[in-house]
Amino acid sequence: MSLVTLAISGKELALWLESTKAFFGPSRYLIYALIIIITMIVAARLVRGVIKAQFEKSNHLGTGNQTNYLFLRNGVSFFFFLLGITLIFYTIPALKQLGLTLFAGAGIFAAIIGFASQAAFANIVGGIFIVIFKPFRVGDVLKVASNNWGIVEDITLRHTIIKSFQNERYIIPNSSINSDTLLNASISEEKTCTFLEMGISYDSDIDHAMKIMAEEAEKHPNLIDNRSQEQIQKGEPKVVIRLIGFGDSSVNLRAYTWAEDPISGFIMKTELFKSIKEKFDQEGIEIPFPYRTIVYKNEKKD
Repeated sequence: MSLVTLAISGKELALWLESTKAFFGPSRYLIYALIIIITMIVAARLVRGVIKAQFEKSNHLGTGNQTNYLFLRNGVSFFFFLLGITLIFYTIPALKQLGLTLFAGAGIFAAIIGFASQAAFANIVGGIFIVIFKPFRVGDVLKVASNNWGIVEDITLRHTIIKSFQNERYIIPNSSINSDTLLNASISEEKTCTFLEMGISYDSDIDHAMKIMAEEAEKHPNLIDNRSQEQIQKGEPKVVIRLIGFGDSSVNLRAYTWAEDPISGFIMKTELFKSIKEKFDQEGIEIPFPYRTIVYKNEKKD
């Protein structure tokens, strides 16, 4: 059935509402409210469907457009929700009179509502700023302040939802996330340099340990070659290994390994820890661990 056949003119609707007064009595207001709710739900779904179709047609819901789509979809739902509440208050005399009574002495009540809505309005404005300036998008790998890393899952009018790698959700108000320091691993390019740090004992062969780390890293399927053509021609290594410092009991080495994205880099890092440790054991390269010496003092004899 098309939308045209479902459409009812304003005059016909008014006549129908008038005819229900005698038949349904006061209970007709409940019917009005149900009709308004159903109409708003159907209208919101139709509009969201049109918006989704347009976004899919334009860019198949790419990363950037998906952010705009989700925010606009949530905005449409919020708009029809407010419109439905307003129509219900306007249609039912008792509620309409209650609303007028509440707002008649608007001094204190308006101040309370205004104060309570400041945070909500700040979150809405914050969400709009996120969509316009795009400090992050849906699907980005993000770290907010002291929170752990996660993937941006949704951006609503009030808050942003970030899914952690433990399958938990951080729900952060938009006003807060706009004022926090963000670490975005996906904002311009996803490829990432993962630091792989290992400590070896002072007695171990440093050059041999660095060679093992480079060989194991180059064999990993997640490693990408980030060298420029000029660096390749100069013969610079695919994986750079550097001695970065001296610990209390170890010489600290770092491998600079590149991956397509942060998640691939993390997987590569964990797997290389295992393979390098096994290779170190085979080649007699010691990874030091702390020793503790306990001294027992003899008790004094009387």
